[in-house]
Parts: sequence; structure tokens; C-alpha cells
Amino acid sequence: MNFMKAANIHFFSQKESAKKDLDLERLGQRGRQAFEFAELALPILPGFVLDADIAARLENEKIMSLIDADLKKTEALVGKKFGDAKNPLLLKIVVSPNLAISNYPTLHNFGLAKDTVEGFASWVGENFAAHEVLFLVRGMLAVEEKIAECEKRDKELDKLKAAGLEVGRALDAEKAPGNAAAVMDAYAALMPKDFFSSASAQFEIAMKRVSKLIALDEQDANDTAILVQPMVYGNYGKSSASGAFYTRDIVSGEQKLQGEFYRERFNEVGAAGKDINSIEPVYLKELEKISRKLEDQHREIRQIRFTIENKKLWLIEQRQVLAKSTQSDLKLLLDLNSRGIVDDAFVVSSIAPGRLNEILHPVVNMSSVKKLPGVSGGIAGAPGATIGRVYFSTAALLDAYREAKLKSEDKRCILVMPATFAEDVKAIEVATGVLSCEGGYSAHASVVSRQYGKVSLVKTDMKIRGNKATIGDISIKEGDYITMNVPYYGEPQIWLGKADLIEPNPKDSGLLDFIALAKKQMGDFQVRANSNSPRDANMALLFGADGIGLCRTEHMFFLDKRINVIREMILSDTKEERVKALAKLQPMQRDDFYGIFKVMNGKEVTIRLLDAPLHEFLPHNAVEMDALVKYLDARKGSNKLSRSEIQARIDALEEFNPMLGHRGCRIAVSFPEIYEMQVRAIFEAVYQLQKEKVPVHPEVMIPIVQNAAELKLIVFGKKIEGQHFKGLVEIEEEVRRELGAKPVPYKIGTMIELPAAAVGAGEIARYSQFFSFGTNDLTQTTLGISRDDFNSFMPDYSKYDLIAGNPFSRLTPAVQDLIQTAETRGKLTRPDLITGLCGEHGANPDNIRFCMDAGLNYVSCSPYQVPLSITAVAQAQIDRKKAAQQK
Repeated sequence: MNFMKAANIHFFSQKESAKKDLDLERLGQRGRQAFEFAELALPILPGFVLDADIAARLENEKIMSLIDADLKKTEALVGKKFGDAKNPLLLKIVVSPNLAISNYPTLHNFGLAKDTVEGFASWVGENFAAHEVLFLVRGMLAVEEKIAECEKRDKELDKLKAAGLEVGRALDAEKAPGNAAAVMDAYAALMPKDFFSSASAQFEIAMKRVSKLIALDEQDANDTAILVQPMVYGNYGKSSASGAFYTRDIVSGEQKLQGEFYRERFNEVGAAGKDINSIEPVYLKELEKISRKLEDQHREIRQIRFTIENKKLWLIEQRQVLAKSTQSDLKLLLDLNSRGIVDDAFVVSSIAPGRLNEILHPVVNMSSVKKLPGVSGGIAGAPGATIGRVYFSTAALLDAYREAKLKSEDKRCILVMPATFAEDVKAIEVATGVLSCEGGYSAHASVVSRQYGKVSLVKTDMKIRGNKATIGDISIKEGDYITMNVPYYGEPQIWLGKADLIEPNPKDSGLLDFIALAKKQMGDFQVRANSNSPRDANMALLFGADGIGLCRTEHMFFLDKRINVIREMILSDTKEERVKALAKLQPMQRDDFYGIFKVMNGKEVTIRLLDAPLHEFLPHNAVEMDALVKYLDARKGSNKLSRSEIQARIDALEEFNPMLGHRGCRIAVSFPEIYEMQVRAIFEAVYQLQKEKVPVHPEVMIPIVQNAAELKLIVFGKKIEGQHFKGLVEIEEEVRRELGAKPVPYKIGTMIELPAAAVGAGEIARYSQFFSFGTNDLTQTTLGISRDDFNSFMPDYSKYDLIAGNPFSRLTPAVQDLIQTAETRGKLTRPDLITGLCGEHGANPDNIRFCMDAGLNYVSCSPYQVPLSITAVAQAQIDRKKAAQQK
């Protein structure tokens, strides 16, 4: 019988671990962790586990006899003896259920009795000894309280609870608790009989009471073990210390210990710590070795607590670290990968795509905002952190930016407006961020900010009156500095004043190495970028883009030197006047395309011809109107227009619903010379690069097509009643003949952004070599919801579960059905049809998986979202491989 019980006690140490036939489930969670440590041969405190077969059945056992052999081995390793009057070994009892969360009390310092307390105090001081007696008492009171509660001894329970509160207050108090022996006398009546009489009696009593408590717990009675380990103290003599540290820097990921140690202190409370890297070399070397071994074992950064007692180093605890940067995780994973501990797929699968935002954008140093007034909340439009002076109009911001640039002053500005429009893009491009109060994630300000890597926040409770904004109790005047923090996860914040920012560094952070690993996992599926300039294209390439899936040509017209030229064209009375204005724009467009093509060096570049409604380019305020009047007056050989005539023409162009009005290919039908200019500019750039022996793969995309007839007209042209509508194919041939160039392969395709186009995709594919699903507009036209206005009623829809999430972030089933329909019908007509999704949906991992399953070839998103999309694609492909292997 006793032999059987002894066989249920399992010893462990740095040199001794579990036997091969041991059922680890019988050790409970804490017991298993102890044996896992032992397997690693780390300097853990030795100990033993009474497994679940006997832990709840100790009431009639002679426990000290059962554990004698294991206790002696423990004493030998620690260098102290249990019950010794001069240098006593103390023990802790840990209840070890199989549940991750349990409510058993902390039970420390057993062996601290009348015959040992004086010797213990000689090492740690009388006050600390008394404190540890109180800690012992609190643990036992908690055990007795739980037993009394189970046995429904209410009177005794109330008394125990009151005593527990009293002990808790005594432990929390800063004043000394007094003499240790006196503390024992004060609480002896509340403890089991003879509890303080001797170390052996105390441990015997405690183990039986803990065993009874386990037996009374119906859920844990047959599934809980008891772990016993020695106590060690960092204040146990002059050659002692305690400390805690991370296995590497949790912000930068540098492979250097981060933490502090406390010489001759039990813990950090009230102590001045020193950098862990300044500890004696013999200990530092051992701690670094432990850190590497734990990182290799757990494949993550760990936090370690340790104690040095009389020159012996003991690992007390190691656990997961939750508060750490994405960069630190990346650095660790790349380190493990370089040493062959984890493979590429493990590295890629370990980082959630959204976490990469943290590396791509600055973050606020939170210690710098403690004294700044601030407010929380809002809708995250584009993540990151930024600082800048506030301006309430595009004109004011641009003026301030130019002035600061001339004076070599701080150029950081934040645009604050109710909402932004196309004419505000030039301000967003130079601003560090945008703060608005209308719309949401899919509003113009948010979309453009993500495109340019700016920070965007929508604060619907912000009130703007003139050159002043109010958010809660904070008032912001033009020229004031504010700090915005818009995390990918968590609540956005605004502070009045300047904080300190931690700037990102994609190369040093490990991001580029991570992207390289992810791209190996992507298979044939591509991630392209939405880029409108050579700078954007360079950024996209840096982040791993496979090409450009959307170049929005309308954004190019808002530059200062171009905006009034495009306005001149729009306000022209005749085709001849329009062609004259377009001739000024053509070399500008050619240079734009030349720069983008050259940067991409043979990768696909999809150029969307003019899409925006013409009214977006016209003046929206007095400053812009003054500039236009001045420009038109300066023209030579042209009729001058009065301000009233200009305003009349602007009014005549106004539409009630411009996003469904005269835009995209509809403009080309009415004014074919606009697309002719753009196509000529594209191919002049193509054939110039051909001369320079730079490979080019152009793709020309026609927007807002609703049927095959529209696309056929624009691609192949038409002659009717003496009129000749030039198609894009004919225009390319003209340019090639004029330049004497050899043909360069190119594609013509269309955006599928209307339900009619999706349904008619089979016919449209006859004239289209590729489809690009413009899901922002496809969502609006399918659901009949404006992306700029839906936030006003979406909370009500969410409350009643009428729609799942933000339809401009995650594709709805109806939109998915249309995409799948168009994909299927298009490829039945043209099997080699290339299909992709461009827009804000292209960076959502759920949407990406849908696109891959639906048979699309790529997604396209802003340059700053390319790493997120690459990661999502790679993870989806990894999951596919795993699923295939399991079949």
C-alpha cells in the first residue's frame, strides 16, 4: 500500500525529469510545467509532485514518511535542511489542477514554525520574517475558509473571513508587522492545532488540509495533483539577489536581456533596480543561455523571474509576454528561422496581418503624453500616429506648409475638415494626417489617407465652427499642435500638444526579410499596389508588390500646375478648345506614366483612364475660383470669361448624383478626346522606354462600364454619319507609326463595379482581356449604400443584426455572388481572362481568401497595405497545403 503511494510521488530537478511511462495528465498543469522545465535542464528549483491518484486522499497518511526520500534529495540540491533551527528550508505547496484557471490560494513558507523562525530571521531580518509568517497565515486562512464554506460552517466562516481581511491589511501596510514569534501567537488560535509547534507537524497538517480541500471540490477531486517546491529568497544573505527580465528587448527585438535585478532584495517592491545586463558576468552568461533555450523551446519572447540565494541561481518562473511589439516578435522569429529551429511557414503563420501596421507607421511614446489633455474614441480611417499643426481648409494648410518650408520650420500639418473631396487630395498628400467628422472607414479622407500612408481619424462628435474645432472639453484652434494615435487594434486617441513618436524602419525592423519569406509561400496569386506616382511605385516595390493594379489618373490632375488646365478643358465650349487644353496636359501625363513604368521595370501596370465626375475638378471655394479666373485671364488668343460666366458653366455641370452620373467611360463617349490624350500619353511613354530597353507591361483599364457595347465602342471605335470615334486600339497604332516603334504587348480591360457589368460579364469579356473588380463602387451599387454616409445609420443596423460588419471592409455575400458570377461567365468566354480585385477590400484577409477561392489572380491595395495582403495570401496558401496533406 505504502509502496503504491510512494510510486505516486514524482521527483524532478535540473538533472532528473519524468520517467517514460509517467502519465503527465495526472500531474496537473503546474506539475506538467515543472517537468517540462526539468526536460530543458534549466536551473529550476527541485521538488516533487503528489499525483492526482493520491492528492485528494492524504487524510490518513503519514505524509512526512511518504516524502522523506524526495525531500532529502531536495535538501541536498538546495543546501538547506527542512526543520533546521539555524538555516531552515521552507516549502511551498501548489495545488495543480488540469484547468488553466483555478481559484486555489497561494501557499508559501511552510516549515516556518516555533523551532525555525529565529534561524530564518537571522538571515532575512526580523521584520521580513514576521511578514513571511503573515503570508503563511493568510494562505492557511484561505484554505480553512474554503473548507468551512464547503462544509457550511457559517459562524466559523465569518470569523475566518474577518481574520483574512485583517491579515491582508497587515501585509499591505508599510509599517513593520512586529516580532515573528508574536505574529504566530496572535494567529495560533485560528490555525489547526499544533500548527506552529514544529516544521514537520506544520507541513503534515497543511498537506492534509489541502488534500481535504481538493476532495471537497467535486470538479477537481480526481483530477488534481499537489506540487511541492522549496522557497528561496533574494535577501538571504549578502550573496543573494532577485530579478525579472525579458529574453530580449520587447520593443526593438534586439537580442539583449531587458529588465532589472535587486541586490539583497526578495523582490522589486520598494527597491531600486539595476539593469540586468550589469549583473555579475557569471550570472549574466547563465541568464542569456537560459533565455536562448526558452525562446527556442517556446518560439516566443518569455519573461523570467529568478532568485540568487547564497550564490546559487534559481529559475523561479517563466511565462508568456503579452505586451510586446510586432517588431520584437518578427526579430525573434527571423532569428529562429536563420538557425533552422522553425521553418518559413511557421514564421509567416505566426504574425497576424493587421499587426504589421505597427511597423509601417509611427507609434506614440506613451510616456510623453502623460501630462497632455486628450480624448479617446472615434473611427479609425488609416492607422498610425502623427503630430502636426491644425488647419481647417486645403488652401490654409498648403499656405502654411509652403511658408514653413521656406523658413525651414516644422512642416507637419494636420487637415481638419468635416469631410474631404477630390480637390483636397493635394493637401492630404503633404499633410501628416486627416481629422474629420463625417463618414467612416470608407470615407474619402480615410481611403486617400491609406493610399498615401497618412493617418486618418473620424471623430463624429467633433464640432467645427470657422477656424475652431471642439471635441469634448478640448478646443483646437488653427495652428495648434495635436497628436493623433490611431492603432490598428484598440481605441484611437487625440492629445492637445506634441508627443514623442517612435518612427518605423522597415529594413531594421525585419519587415523586409519577413516579406521575402512570405512571398515564397504565395504560389501564383499576386498582390499588386494602387499607386499614382513613381514615389508610390517605389514604395510598393519595397514592400513586395507584384505590379500596379490601379493607377488612378484623376489624382494626377490635382497638382497645382495641372488643376487649372483641366478646369480650362472642362469649361471649354468646343472640341477644338478642349483638344488645345488637353495638349498641355499630355506631356505631363506622359511623364507620369514614364516614371511609373520605369520604376516597375516590366511588372504589370494597370492604368485606369479618367473616372472621376468632371465637377470634382472645378473650384469649390473663393480662393480656387480666384486662381482659375487669374489663369484664364492670362491666356493668349482666347476669349476671356467673367467670374459670373465661369460660375454659370460650373452650375450647369452640377449633377444631383454625380457618382452615378457623367463619369468614367461615359465621359469618353461624350468627349473621346480626353481618353485619346491619355492613351497617347501612355504609349508615348511605353515606346520611349522601349528605346531605352526598359521592359514595360501596360494594361489600360476602362472604368464604370455597364455593358459590352460601351466597351466595344471605346476599344475599337466606330464610324457613323460622317463621324469617326477613335478606339484605343487605333490610337495605339497611330502612336506606334508616328514613333516608328515595334509593337509592345499590352492589355485592355475594364472595371467591374456595377451589378449590370457583373451579370453581363460574359459579353463584356469578348472585348476585355482582364477584369478588375472595383468593390468600393460595386458594394455601393449592389447595396444602394453610400460609403460616405452609411455610418449615420449603420449602428442601428448592427444593433438589430441586419448587416454583418462594415460592408466597405468585408465583402457581403451579395457582392461575393456578383464577383463569382462575373468570374465564371467571363472565363467561359475568355479562358485566359485575368481577374483581380482593387480597392480597400483588397487588404482584408477574409476577402483575400474569398478571392483566391473564387479563382481571381490578384488583389490590389495601397502600398502601405501590401505587406498585410502578402501575409494574408501566404497564410491562406499555407493553410491550403496543410488541409491537402490531411486528406
